[in-house]
Amino acid sequence: MNQRRRFLGWAGAIGATALTAGCAVGAAPASGEQALSFSAVVSKRVSLRYLVWMPEPAGRPAAGWPLLIFLHGSGERGNDLAKVKAHGPPKYAVTGRNFPFVLVAPQVPEGMAWDSDALEALRADLVARLPIDADRVLLTGLSMGGYGTWNYAVDYPDRLAAIAPVCGAGDTDRAERIVHLPVWAFHGAQDTAVPLAGDQEMVDAVNAAGGRVKFTVYPDVGHNAWDAAYADPMLYEWLLAQRRGRLARP
Repeated sequence: MNQRRRFLGWAGAIGATALTAGCAVGAAPASGEQALSFSAVVSKRVSLRYLVWMPEPAGRPAAGWPLLIFLHGSGERGNDLAKVKAHGPPKYAVTGRNFPFVLVAPQVPEGMAWDSDALEALRADLVARLPIDADRVLLTGLSMGGYGTWNYAVDYPDRLAAIAPVCGAGDTDRAERIVHLPVWAFHGAQDTAVPLAGDQEMVDAVNAAGGRVKFTVYPDVGHNAWDAAYADPMLYEWLLAQRRGRLARP
């Protein structure tokens, strides 16, 4: 274990409620066609296992540490948390890289995709549990995690300070929801698994709605754009310069 860092592996079971609905027994409707309505409040139980790397206490900002949540790709799904250390920031954390932020790497089970509600519950739990600055929560992910990054941002547009999706794609119909959010996207031009058009269309949609997205395309790189993206120290400097509600982008 690197003595300059503390490493914790936590399994988090996040949030739980049930179906709540009001119903009353009354007279049966008359025969024939009827126009009726139904309403209910539905919530779901979500659970995520994750690894977390904490910085050394010395140097902690008064408002708390920034938080970077990393979303893995489809190949790292399962119930073995060691898989999430294969790529991205966790790959560097396990080799001794001292990041000046809390790094969290959740894992989804085999056959599942990233769920925005589960990620929101995780974010809220982490902010409540750890010394984290709620205005400096950052999200990044690769491939399936790139999709998850875009999707969480449009589902919860006011929770984050910035996002950095890598070789993903987003919902262009909701791009206007994140025009205020600093975004730096990455993609390989030779990607055949997730074509460049996926990120390009989302970047164009956000910019057309009034946003200002940074977009790095690696001309000779295929699907593994994450190798170059996460090896670039400028990415981490850029992420750490962002704060929710303050446009510090480039």
